[in-house]
Amino acid sequence: MTDPDLIIRLAAKGDGVTVSGRHVSGAVPGDTVDAEGEITPGEHHVAPACRHFTTCGGCQLQRADDSVLTEFVRDRVLNAARGQGLEPAELLPVHLSPPHTRRRAGLHGLRTARGAVLGYREGGSHKVVDLKECPVLHPRLAALIAPLRAFVAAHGPKAMVGINLTLADQGVEAGLSNFPLEGLGPTEAALDFAREQGLARLTVDQGYGAETVWEPEPVTVTLSGVPVGLPAGAFLQATHDAEDRMVADAAEWLGDARIVADLFAGLGTFAFGLREGRKVLAVEAEQAAHLACKATGARAGGQVLALHRDLFRSPLQPAELNRFDAVLLDPPRAGARSQVAEIAASSVKRVVYVSCNPSSWARDAAVLAEAGFTLRKLRPVGQFRWSTHVELVSLFER
Repeated sequence: MTDPDLIIRLAAKGDGVTVSGRHVSGAVPGDTVDAEGEITPGEHHVAPACRHFTTCGGCQLQRADDSVLTEFVRDRVLNAARGQGLEPAELLPVHLSPPHTRRRAGLHGLRTARGAVLGYREGGSHKVVDLKECPVLHPRLAALIAPLRAFVAAHGPKAMVGINLTLADQGVEAGLSNFPLEGLGPTEAALDFAREQGLARLTVDQGYGAETVWEPEPVTVTLSGVPVGLPAGAFLQATHDAEDRMVADAAEWLGDARIVADLFAGLGTFAFGLREGRKVLAVEAEQAAHLACKATGARAGGQVLALHRDLFRSPLQPAELNRFDAVLLDPPRAGARSQVAEIAASSVKRVVYVSCNPSSWARDAAVLAEAGFTLRKLRPVGQFRWSTHVELVSLFER
């Protein structure tokens, strides 16, 4: 009989990996596994926090304790950097978001003969897991799961609907898509639902884009102490605590930089956190986010100026970048290949790069390194708790 294999690390998709290189689903470092695949839990193997774990596609790592989760987030980021020959001068502690802090969620609902199912999709499937709980969600979002299920059962179409929830200053914004409201009855029911649940806003997309059907007062989200108008469906960092951590890092690392370009700025998540003692140009392509940032910048002392520009098609050129003391960028998952090439060709000496994809970040970081930048600071961020999705904030200087 062969000796059991020891699990020594987690792979990128969450499988445990043994000393011999074997991948074992559901195992975590410190576990052992025998030839038949039977797992003997070790000291870092904990009971899953959610009854839907292994069925729901939202979480992959609920059997791992916080020490393993922290190590996983750190190693994903550090290995991406080392894969491009980069070593941070300072690796900062991992920021791991706690349970019940996720302030946005994308759910699916389906009316059935017995009522409705509502939740996330199963891993690798279109089947919807009928949620009874979700320990990653902020309690105000989780509290809407049952009422939304009842609403879909009573008024939903005979097709899959999308439900996006976002926690704003005034409460929860709910966006329904592929959800026709035909006739006065369903429309009144939607208004009653929004009123009874205390929604900040309800939008319905009937195939022509999101239309607001309920919004008692203008919906905002506070970014670094500044209330910013929140367009329907606008992007926010997943948790408030991770946003605060990354903004604080960026503000500290930019130091004495007085004129800063915030690229892929969105609503101004970083721009408003950097404004004290600085002028910040917030550059964003998505029009609604740009306009919200622009309007707020004008009301908040004029330290944040907004520019509407598609940085994928028209990146800032070296002659434009040379006017800034530093640059911050927070691009989508694909990274910022074109814009980074222009930064590398400019005279900018300090760059803060925030990323939701260590792989594309590492590719871009290698371009900066080739242009003379050094990776000074690197902080891994795990705001999507119990998932394999990892983020980071980094500082480059030359």
